[in-house]
Formats: sequence, C-alpha cells, structure tokens
Amino acid sequence: MSIILRRNLQASTLVKQFLYRTSSSTTGESKTIPKNLLEDNQTASLQKENGAVFDKRPFKLHLDKDKTYSWCLCGKSKSQPLCDGTHKNTFLKIKLRPIRFKVEKSGDYWLCNCKQTTHRPFCDGTHKQPEIQSAVK
Repeated sequence: MSIILRRNLQASTLVKQFLYRTSSSTTGESKTIPKNLLEDNQTASLQKENGAVFDKRPFKLHLDKDKTYSWCLCGKSKSQPLCDGTHKNTFLKIKLRPIRFKVEKSGDYWLCNCKQTTHRPFCDGTHKQPEIQSAVK
C-alpha cells in the first residue's frame, strides 16, 4: 500500500473518531458510529454509487428503537434525510434506492445529508471534505 494512500486512510479514521468524540468529561466515554441493524438483511446497502449531495452538513433526528426508517440515498427527496418516494418517478430515471435501517436504542442520531458516507445512513464526517463543501452553496 502506498504511503499516500495509507496516510489518507489514517486521516479519514481520525476525522471519524474526532466527529463522534464526546466533550463530556464526566462519562469519559467516546461515541462510535451507530450500526444499522438491518444492514445484513437488505440488498440496498450494497449499492456502489452515492447520491447527489443534498447538504454539506448532517441532520440530527430523534429515532425510535422499534421503528424501521428509509434513508434517502438519491438525494432528491423533499423530506430529507428520509425517503419520500421521489426515486419512484420514472421520468427522473433514478436507479438508487433508499437504505432501510433500524437503531439499537431510541435517541438522537446524526444522519448523513451529503449522501457520501461509508456508514449509510449515519454521518461519518465525509461532508468535511473540500469537494463536498464546495458542491453546495
């Protein structure tokens, strides 16, 4: 593996760790990127392409433990970051399908709005890259 590639991977990991680190000194815990409980049960998560950049910041949303959600991957939904079915419009010719997901416990979660995350649907800090910041004004 080349030195440049290795350093880019290390920098990406550091950004992800920094994004989810808590500032609370009382607990001493650091947050990790949440896991999609449905990831192994669906094929939509295997889509290689990313959708259109909708926003350059993540969206904080309260999610319930026992509910199934559909995260918009195409970037065209009017109810971002969740899917509203816009991808079904045959005139738009959208091939991307939403990512269905569940969370382990109820609470507030940061969902990706740039649609470039590697941990769909959760934000991993990818939106901080210069090309994504310049994509949306």
